[in-house]
Amino acid sequence: MYQPFFYIKIFLPFIDLAENALIYLQLMIVIPAIDLKGGKCVRLLQGKKEAVTVYSDDPVSMAKHWAALGAELLHVVDLDGAFTGEQKNFDVIVAIRKAIDIPVHVGGGIRDMERIEKLINLRIDRTIIGTSAVNKLDMVKKACEKFPGKVLVGIDAKDGKVAVKGWEEVTEWGAIEFAKKMQTDGAAGIIYTDISRDGMLSGPNLDAMAKMVKALKIPVIASGGVSSIDDIKNLMQIKNLWGVITGKAIYSGSLDLKEAIKISKLSLQN
Repeated sequence: MYQPFFYIKIFLPFIDLAENALIYLQLMIVIPAIDLKGGKCVRLLQGKKEAVTVYSDDPVSMAKHWAALGAELLHVVDLDGAFTGEQKNFDVIVAIRKAIDIPVHVGGGIRDMERIEKLINLRIDRTIIGTSAVNKLDMVKKACEKFPGKVLVGIDAKDGKVAVKGWEEVTEWGAIEFAKKMQTDGAAGIIYTDISRDGMLSGPNLDAMAKMVKALKIPVIASGGVSSIDDIKNLMQIKNLWGVITGKAIYSGSLDLKEAIKISKLSLQN
């Protein structure tokens, strides 16, 4: 049985009475991303490790910045770990966790139970398993059983097929087929990335995202291609889409995170 994941009330798609007499309905949570490479905050173009842009030498300050703008969840990926299978930015991840009060997801290089347990013991709210979800199916199921509600699966797709090892290898698994398998094995949610859109600021693959959300009962978080407020609005039209991760857009300035968060909430007078 899958375990839905919860953070605070307004993260969920239901109405909650706030102290200021407004009712807030969280339609879709907007999640800033911090990708780590060599201890720096970077973005890759279509996942290519040689196509890297450094946006900050101080990822901890960047995490504080996004939290100050109203982010309610932070998505952190160790890119060195994604490519090598061993987390290289662990100290930075620990520092980020200590510096902010909002929930944190961490992925990249998480390929054994020991690493999952170590991160959870450090108060990382959710771990994201990518390559290992394909290569070590039994491990994913065991992790979901041992840490219910705390294991997400990252599915990166290229032409509808699951890609692994920092997107360098494409498998025979269909993205939706694999997502259903992960749901059965107990994943708390799916982070779905269309590789062709990631870092391109070309807009998300709305059709593929809608099909993924419709196929599952667990939460789906969209990733890849977001470039503007219009993209946020378009994603909000996908019924039951839980959230969207944005990276390059908020670093380049084409998307204002504070505005995106505001738009993602519907407020009604009590």
